[in-house]
Amino acid sequence: MLKKIAVEHVRLGMHLQAFCGAWLDHPFWRTKFVLNDPNDITLILESPIKEVWIDVSKGLDIEAGEASTAEQLVVESIPQELPAVQEKSSFNEEFKRASRIVSKGKEAVVSMFQEARMGKAIEAEAAAPLVEEISNSVLRNPGALISLARLKTADDYTFMHSVAVCALMIALARQLGLDEQQTREAGMAGLLHDLGKAMIPLEVLNKPGKLTDAEFDLVKTHPEEGHKLLLGGNGISDMTKDVCLHHHEKVDGSGYPKGLNGQTMSLFAKMGAVCDVYDAVTSNRPYKAGWDPAESIKRMAEWKGHFDPTVFQAFVKSLGIYPIGSFVRLESGKLGVVIEQGEQSLLKPKVKVFFSTKSQAYIRPEIIDLARSPEKIAGREDAAKWGIKDIDRYWAGEKA
Repeated sequence: MLKKIAVEHVRLGMHLQAFCGAWLDHPFWRTKFVLNDPNDITLILESPIKEVWIDVSKGLDIEAGEASTAEQLVVESIPQELPAVQEKSSFNEEFKRASRIVSKGKEAVVSMFQEARMGKAIEAEAAAPLVEEISNSVLRNPGALISLARLKTADDYTFMHSVAVCALMIALARQLGLDEQQTREAGMAGLLHDLGKAMIPLEVLNKPGKLTDAEFDLVKTHPEEGHKLLLGGNGISDMTKDVCLHHHEKVDGSGYPKGLNGQTMSLFAKMGAVCDVYDAVTSNRPYKAGWDPAESIKRMAEWKGHFDPTVFQAFVKSLGIYPIGSFVRLESGKLGVVIEQGEQSLLKPKVKVFFSTKSQAYIRPEIIDLARSPEKIAGREDAAKWGIKDIDRYWAGEKA
């Protein structure tokens, strides 16, 4: 039997079933566990959450002396709260919320990897609220969370990569016109696609130099290791298992682990292949700096036989030809970074300019909306060529 109680009445031994309120306000990334740690009660009391659901058939009930003072709601199942209508928001508005989602998302993925290493079954239901939050953020403004998740350190790459690919898969699914159920499944597939890396030794996974052949062969086992973990999980969709196993396949048949091709790969595996590679090449790694986003799109387009052309074209449309963070030169000679996509054209984003090639000097930063300006992008630029460092701080600020 389920009861909704005020957080003041929570005590050790109770089985938490759910928190009332927004997922981002929850003190833990998951619910449905027995409270055994006094610190957890402190976290609940210090959070914005005022009420929780407990399952008295799996843990302790409210104490008898408190029953008269507590307002209890006893039900057989938790009433479903209708999701709030999602409003479009500006990049800056969504960026702050996305920062919280990415931070809590990383925490969730770290926990999932730890549980996988300990042999605990993966539960899709526990990860569903995170996928929902990411999906809603991408719906409000795709660029904010996708761009933010690209900012990683070497130590948190594996976990942040999972959050990033989740967001990229959701944006791509919407661009392809998939329904909401398929879109969320695509997001879950992105979140769990690299779970097999939990079984790879950290010294190999985070090695700063080139891997030996033996180490590379070990890393290449992660799709099959992840698939095994998902087979033993609860509520894991076939799509998620498929993407986990086949996101390193290529349409020309040269990928792994099964050597599938364009005819035998599923649509979702093709999506996973594009999203996984894009986030990998644009992220800083222990052994190389990430590529510029626009340069990455250009190079990926040149890899014949790697990606499905239709899926790749949809992917470019979902991000823009010049994704957020791209370093570009305008026809006037000004250099700047793309900070937001244009609503009407892939070629007319908003650019924050801060350097002049004519004077070879920094200029006062200015945001130019190319949809409302005669200015045009002349092409991509290499920041190193101009001695410019920390490009990301021009669009991400302190977060970079």
